[in-house]
Amino acid sequence: MRIGVYPGSFDPPTMGHLDIIRRAAGLFDKLIVSPMVNGAKKSNFTMQEKTDFLKKITADLPNVEVESFGGLLANYIRERGACAIVKGLRAVSDFEYEFQMALANKKLNEELDTVFLMTSQEYLFLSSTIVRDIARHGGDITGLVPEEIREDVANKLKDS
Repeated sequence: MRIGVYPGSFDPPTMGHLDIIRRAAGLFDKLIVSPMVNGAKKSNFTMQEKTDFLKKITADLPNVEVESFGGLLANYIRERGACAIVKGLRAVSDFEYEFQMALANKKLNEELDTVFLMTSQEYLFLSSTIVRDIARHGGDITGLVPEEIREDVANKLKDS
């Protein structure tokens, strides 16, 4: 069984994330979407909220599981029996960072590959930061986050 893991901070999940999830789900027998703690970023949503959001937006994808984790990604991949990390790319700057991470993960687990998927053109501009900024100022985030979580995301951020 080919298992892929799509890790990220998903703070909150966007339409760009969902685009990558749907496309990656077609490449693997099982895709594990893994919200994780990113020490370099202050999270706006709890791990439970992010996990619940991801479960809602992937409910129609039978081969997708959502499971949070902490620690080294290379070790988590080994524990789950996965063969690849899935990463979405928007721009060259994303690639530079993700390429470095892919090499580090390969050093820690030489059987591990990283699969890079380019974000669909309609979501090239989109990031969780943009969603948070728009929602904090009362802007409409329709079409930026999946409809199943739009109201929850907007309500949490509008007064923060």
